[in-house]
Amino acid sequence: MIKKWYFYAGLVVIITFLSLGFKPFSTKTKPWFVTEKTDGSEYLLPSQEEEDYPASIKLNVPYTGNRFIGFKEAIAFKESQGKYRKVNSIGYMGKYQFGSKTLRAVGVQNDKAFLKDPALQEKAFIALLSKNKWILRNEIEKYEGKIIDGIEITESGILAAAHLGGAGSVKNFFKNKGNRHFRDAYGTSLRSYLRAFGGYDLSHIEADSNATIND
Repeated sequence: MIKKWYFYAGLVVIITFLSLGFKPFSTKTKPWFVTEKTDGSEYLLPSQEEEDYPASIKLNVPYTGNRFIGFKEAIAFKESQGKYRKVNSIGYMGKYQFGSKTLRAVGVQNDKAFLKDPALQEKAFIALLSKNKWILRNEIEKYEGKIIDGIEITESGILAAAHLGGAGSVKNFFKNKGNRHFRDAYGTSLRSYLRAFGGYDLSHIEADSNATIND
């Protein structure tokens, strides 16, 4: 009888101990782990609109909307899907698909080194924009904001078209009032670049006839 009493008493002690092991403790939630806000303002999500971010917060990343970062990444995606080491079937290379002749014009002498150096490719892209902006400065001033062949002309559209077909092709487009339709080796038209890449703010790009990667 005594043995049974000890057995049941021990069983009660064990059950009580195990139950306490699963009892939740009262803890103070850290504010950076859980928040009681439910309006979504506690989360910072990538946005194309600057006003979507609280004014009190300074971000170290650019807004993508119509800023330069949005322009260059849109061009890169169209040209190479953003791949720095891509070389197409006719020899154009890198994230922005440069030809050897164009690379020489902005100071790049070694194609292989260019393909392996993302920073160099970014510098070359900016240098080419500066050079084309100087070459096409008169066209930008004369035609920006006008409608030609159903396309609203903008500075960024003009510079994107120059990246595709060269500044000379863009000059011919305006000289012929849009009636001469340039296409590259893959059938991409100058008009499509004028339209697709219009409206970006490239005002900080300086027009420079001698722009190189060393600037």
